[in-house]
Amino acid sequence: MEKMLNIKINGMECTVPYGTTILEAARGLGIEIPTLCYLKEINEIGACRFCVVEVAGARSLVAACVFPIERDGTEIFTNSERVRKARKTTLQLILSTHERKCLSCVRSGNCELQKLCLEYGVDQNAFGGFKPTYELDYSTPHLVRDNNKCILCRRCVAVCNEQYVSVIGANNRGIDTCIGQPFNMSLAETPCISCGQCTAVCPTGALVE
Repeated sequence: MEKMLNIKINGMECTVPYGTTILEAARGLGIEIPTLCYLKEINEIGACRFCVVEVAGARSLVAACVFPIERDGTEIFTNSERVRKARKTTLQLILSTHERKCLSCVRSGNCELQKLCLEYGVDQNAFGGFKPTYELDYSTPHLVRDNNKCILCRRCVAVCNEQYVSVIGANNRGIDTCIGQPFNMSLAETPCISCGQCTAVCPTGALVE
């Protein structure tokens, strides 16, 4: 028999199965927790750290998309001042290496990152320093990759794997990390099947048709 737990989210009581993630429990109550890297059952990796929430008694904020509820009486806060401050800082760090040419971007007005930045009132110049630059990949007729706008959410990598193609992945380390093909090949040199799934899930203008 499945073990059930009684919990509270923003003061609302609910009962969830043992091991349910905070994100799943919150959405079951109609409470929206913003995400950037999350794709249900495809990309549940907690990479962007934007879905962080506060759990009573926990020392640090936790990523709602991967944090399992395992204790009866768990109390969760999804929109506290501490949570909103952490999310705003995350967005500002993302923007520190992001090409901020929103007005000329094809995704302007339909960009998940842009929408969240407006909602949280971020300062796009909060953090400076080294900013990597990349050449655009025009090698295929069906899409353009612009890694200057990539936020390393890995959604594209996950859906490419889901198609059993797996021609892209994360290359290099640290601030030099970028999404690309093995051995610096162009996309045209890989067995890409031109399915377009990567462009469909990209939250920014990094991959466009």
